[in-house]
Amino acid sequence: MDDDILQFAQQVLEVEAGAVRGIVLDDQFGRAVEAILACRGSVITSGIGKAGHVARKLSASFSSTGTPSHFLNPAEALHGDLGVVRRGDVVLILSHSGESDEIVRMLNVLKKLGAPVIAITATSHNALARFSDVVLKLGRIEEACPLGLAPSASTTAMTALGDALFLSVMKRREFTADEFALYHPAGQLGRKLIRVKEAMTFKRGENLPLASEGLTVGQVLHEVSRIKRRSGAVVLVDEAGKVSGIFSDGDLRRAITDDDGSALRRPVGEVMTRNPKRIGGEQLASEAMALMRQFRIDELPVVDENDRPIGIIDIQDLVVLRMFDELE
Repeated sequence: MDDDILQFAQQVLEVEAGAVRGIVLDDQFGRAVEAILACRGSVITSGIGKAGHVARKLSASFSSTGTPSHFLNPAEALHGDLGVVRRGDVVLILSHSGESDEIVRMLNVLKKLGAPVIAITATSHNALARFSDVVLKLGRIEEACPLGLAPSASTTAMTALGDALFLSVMKRREFTADEFALYHPAGQLGRKLIRVKEAMTFKRGENLPLASEGLTVGQVLHEVSRIKRRSGAVVLVDEAGKVSGIFSDGDLRRAITDDDGSALRRPVGEVMTRNPKRIGGEQLASEAMALMRQFRIDELPVVDENDRPIGIIDIQDLVVLRMFDELE
């Protein structure tokens, strides 16, 4: 590649990084956070052009972290979409210049509706800032575009300031990983936060293959034959009800291979895998996946705090959750 292009591209990165570093937060930022936390409706984000794309992203970020939010297109707002703004909403408007005609016209109606307005804009002297209740200033920004025209450094700064805002609100809400997983059930991030007890399909009292280590192999097979859907292993427990071993299909095959005709009469404790790997129900399904990969096993007993079995998580449970997609 042309050295001049590489040098120019590096310059673009430095200009945009400088735009972010140049943002100075003040008490207005704290006011914005408090206004959003006090919001009893939705955070309505809005912007035109490239700032509108940033506003859409910011709205999605709020929604996914516990703050209801919607995007409002300023042009469509002037043709009836302002009807989405309700009492209790907070309106967050992004505009570098703060002078876009659609936004200024929308502001006049918003003030009549009594909706509090937070602005993310260059200065506190433009039309948007004058009409807003809280102003988050980006400062004067020179675009990285060689013509000085295409929004680049300004939208990068807007994105970063928006991220600082929604993440600060998230932190103040004490938004948890479990809540994040609830809002992201189909995404890879959400799947990584699913607990083992939520992912396992074999559960004690329902369909868990469970038997005493004092039984014979034949008795164990008879016990679990009554379960309609079985895993590829049986969890064995001692007299105290704690996990003592696991009896897998592989253990059964080895017992039969070495059989002298008495395999089914042998105590299962003689052929089971003692002290198997296990995992707690509160641990992450991703941790179960890591154990299965490390030790090349297909089933893990799931235990409570007293090492008593509450289920089995097997490789098919993780396949269903597409936990292995990231390895492809």
